Amino acid sequence: MPGIFIDVEVAADARSDATLAAKLEEVCPVDIFAATESGVEIVEQNLDECVLCRLCLDAAPPGAVRVIKLYDGTEL
Repeated sequence: MPGIFIDVEVAADARSDATLAAKLEEVCPVDIFAATESGVEIVEQNLDECVLCRLCLDAAPPGAVRVIKLYDGTEL
């Protein structure tokens, strides 16, 4: 996708966690996460707004959320 420099992934075993979904939706300042009936959903159209604040990483269990810098392949 042109103009997208960040990718966010939620581990398969964490996607259906309603508590985690609500927490991620609450902490993300740019609304990348949405809490749905099925769990965590990534709001694709907001990925370009990511400011690399790490709030999602701090709110989630280790390894549950990955933030990947597509321009250099590194991960927060």
